[in-house]
Amino acid sequence: MNQLVNPELKQELLKYGLKEWNDCFHCGNCTAICSLTEQGFLFPRKGIRALQLGLKQSLAGSTDPWLCYYCGECTETCPRDANPAELMMSIRRYLTKVYDWTGLAGLFYRSKLALFIGFILVLIAVIAVGYVKHFETEALMKFGHLFEQLVILAVFGLILLPNIFHMFWLTIVKQKVKAPISAYITGIWHLIWNVFTQNRSLKCETGSFRWFEHFLIVIGYISLLFVTVFLNWFSTTNTIIIWLGYIVGGIVFVFTFHFIIGRLNKKREVTKYSHPSDWLFVIWLFLLGFTAFIVRVLIDTNLIDNNLWLYIIHLIVIAQWGILLVPFGKWTHFLYRSFAIYFAYLKKSALKRQGAI
Repeated sequence: MNQLVNPELKQELLKYGLKEWNDCFHCGNCTAICSLTEQGFLFPRKGIRALQLGLKQSLAGSTDPWLCYYCGECTETCPRDANPAELMMSIRRYLTKVYDWTGLAGLFYRSKLALFIGFILVLIAVIAVGYVKHFETEALMKFGHLFEQLVILAVFGLILLPNIFHMFWLTIVKQKVKAPISAYITGIWHLIWNVFTQNRSLKCETGSFRWFEHFLIVIGYISLLFVTVFLNWFSTTNTIIIWLGYIVGGIVFVFTFHFIIGRLNKKREVTKYSHPSDWLFVIWLFLLGFTAFIVRVLIDTNLIDNNLWLYIIHLIVIAQWGILLVPFGKWTHFLYRSFAIYFAYLKKSALKRQGAI
């Protein structure tokens, strides 16, 4: 397939955190040492090569960057200190911009000012709602519950779902992947399994503890979302639901706090390089679990009316998370990686059908 060479591609990637892109001389060490690479999916080297050659279409149509879990082993053993692990992360940030039809993902990754303005606007909007509701506890909490439901429907229906279809178009349709129909059906299990477990990361050299942390955070986050949005945790009197909320809320803020400490210590390769989007993701996820936990404690101790400002802070965190970070920030990596594994399964099925692997 003929491709147009884009000489500006390398410069564009610099806006997404890319640094030592030209140090790589393609020795192949990173691909050889990666425990996740396999025939037909040779990364990071293949993505680096596409970047250096300016093959924008090839990069946009690849699922390889998402198959990397950033264990950092390729960077540790790179003879040129080209930092291939962080380079793959930069490509993933860039791809979120490629998939996003609104253009906001790219804008927020490239401009800290634009993202800051977005956060301020959301904060002002939440306070304005509080003013309209006369800062009355019950009315504001009813609005908060309805708001969470509407944000979920709007973000997934209007932004993330179209982006997933765009990703499918770029990685499967435009790449002329001819997978059997049966692969589309059986691959759904791979999609669902990886959404909840991310079990492919167990192959990485970073060990099972990192996977276990990620697993608990994913399960905790999904459970907290279910408890607060669908079981109305802040208004329920059901003891089981209340304690379930405490447990999953505690899991979220305890383990994300551990992630924050890890990034501050920078002891592992995976935590040595932190983009602002990495910090926003982990800090806001911590605040999400922590403020939800505290608000429920205030409700159970009948102190919420005198401390409504804490619920307003929680609502601001929820709004910034749902409106800005979920559709346009690092949260999308979780979603795109899961679908990339599904699309990679389709590509692998097509290659097997052709006898290429």
